[in-house]
Amino acid sequence: MSLTKPERLLKILIYFVPVAILGLLVTSCSAPVVVVGKPAPNFQLPDLDGEEVNLNDFRGKPVLLNFWAGWCRPCEEEMPYLQQVYEEWSDQGLVVLTVNLGDSRSEVNRFMQSNQLSLPVLLDTKQSLTQKYNVVGIPTTFFIDKDGIARARKIGSFRSKQAIETELSQIFPSHPEEGGLR
Repeated sequence: MSLTKPERLLKILIYFVPVAILGLLVTSCSAPVVVVGKPAPNFQLPDLDGEEVNLNDFRGKPVLLNFWAGWCRPCEEEMPYLQQVYEEWSDQGLVVLTVNLGDSRSEVNRFMQSNQLSLPVLLDTKQSLTQKYNVVGIPTTFFIDKDGIARARKIGSFRSKQAIETELSQIFPSHPEEGGLR
């Protein structure tokens, strides 16, 4: 799914200008938003198989929650690093969830196959979770600890697996090669 630069700009305008405006309105109306140090709002979204995934089901485990879209070049560039973290850290208790914003199920499946990705994808087709988490730019990643507290938020792409692992230290006390969760 290769878009030209004007097509990407148009998608950005169509998807994120309204989300940014809504985010400002929601914030100014003192509605709950994700605040580092506070509980991450629960949600329920379908995965690529149509199964509902609920954030509260992962209590007791640290969660990396990444928002992305298939037409977003920085999102595409960081996906291999998220895949590596998923493969290396999942067996040690880390939950990696990616949330696709607005692409169809078939577009997401094509993207995942063409990039040889197997990490979990949730579909936020109506961008309700995007609004709830006040995501105004993508990629955006939240790091949620085992108690459901948002410990960090990063707006923008990760440039390496090590950059993700540095942020993971806020929710995951040690690297899997060093003995996993303490």
